Amino acid sequence: MASATVIKKLMEDITCPICLEPLTEPVSIDCEHIYCRVCIVGLIENQNSETSSLGTFHCPQCRKPFKSDSLRPNKKLATIIETFKEMDQNMCDEHGEKLALFCESDGQLICWHCEKTPRHKGHLTALVEDACRRYRKQLQEVVTKLEQREFKYMRQKLGTTRQKSILEEKIKHEKERIHLEFMNLHTFLHQEEETYMCQLEKEKEQKLSRLQNKVAHLDNKLQELRNRILELQQKNQGSAQYFLQDINDTLRRNSAIDRETPEAVSLEVHTVCNVSELYFSVGKILKRYQDNVTLDPDTATPDLCLSKDQRTVTNNVGTKKYQNPGGFFVLPCILGCERFISRRHYFEVDVREGTEWGVGVCLENVPRDIDTGREPQSGFWAIRLRRNKRNLAFTSPPTAIPLADQPKVVGIMLDCEAGLVSFYNATTGSHIFTFPKTSFSQALRPYFEAYPFSPLSLTSLNE
Repeated sequence: MASATVIKKLMEDITCPICLEPLTEPVSIDCEHIYCRVCIVGLIENQNSETSSLGTFHCPQCRKPFKSDSLRPNKKLATIIETFKEMDQNMCDEHGEKLALFCESDGQLICWHCEKTPRHKGHLTALVEDACRRYRKQLQEVVTKLEQREFKYMRQKLGTTRQKSILEEKIKHEKERIHLEFMNLHTFLHQEEETYMCQLEKEKEQKLSRLQNKVAHLDNKLQELRNRILELQQKNQGSAQYFLQDINDTLRRNSAIDRETPEAVSLEVHTVCNVSELYFSVGKILKRYQDNVTLDPDTATPDLCLSKDQRTVTNNVGTKKYQNPGGFFVLPCILGCERFISRRHYFEVDVREGTEWGVGVCLENVPRDIDTGREPQSGFWAIRLRRNKRNLAFTSPPTAIPLADQPKVVGIMLDCEAGLVSFYNATTGSHIFTFPKTSFSQALRPYFEAYPFSPLSLTSLNE
């Protein structure tokens, strides 16, 4: 217990009177009292703000005055304090003796007296040196494993960095390729336009020249006619002898002019450009994003029947079968198995045998047990061909889609990032309709409405 008393006395001597903690950077003032540097400087700043007598302050213990510039670092005491702290860390707080043992059960340092207390009775203990040696070995094994893992991660990081460079290079080349293809497409279309414009201009010049020649020819004929009419009028007004002279030749010569027929110039334009045929590049681009979509039987209305390959759906009205819990109850609808959440996706639907159908995409959780509106606000982006051949886009209100030719195969393009759903005539590549830009809150699935006598078939990638 004597050692504990000594420790207690030392703790009092190295405790700062202001913060009541062991001294940190101890400094002395004129009266030889010692404080932490931070504590006494804080006291000086506080007193300096409260009194007008600048430069002189009072010791918190003896109240003797001292100057702010009289603070002197006590390096010797600082060294003693550090040594004491190291000693204190190795001394038992309760018994004041050296912590010579390590309790394996509690994982803490104890002294010989602690080992005999009920708190550590029956616990596995070892000398600090032995415990250190054993745990150092275990720690070194852990360090070795961590170093091996560090080396592995460093290699992975190096490989990942290399992959980043490779990816950036690939993306760069892909951007260059796409840019070049679009430049080629733009150049091709521009050249085609220029060619047709030139052909039309040439045809116009040729036909205008012929028409102008015809006008000049008619002018000559008119002048000739006027001259003959004048000649005949003069002859008719002459004497009988003058009138009958060469009368037969005059009649024969003037009647021949009536049989002349001017050359006919056709106004039909022979330079025709079928712009839809130029869309082959658009179709090629769309094909790059085509997915092998199949139909999900679990989402079908009871009247719908699927082919074995799940790519064709027919509506056999009146042959209701078991209602799937996840299927549509009212609308003659079915969804595709695929779920789209990112990137671009394209699929084609053969509708040539149908007189009424609907195709598009919809959100994963659209209502299936009620006849809900099929506009984007309800999670649908679809178009429909009715029996009266009136094409509609399910906007709010619906948008009529006038088409010169009904599509035989409809292409649906979904751009998740851009928030666009577009429809194309897959046969000609011409654009049908694009919904206004939006953002999709969840996964989208292909959507189909199959009506009686209007089967729908999904085309495969190689068709």
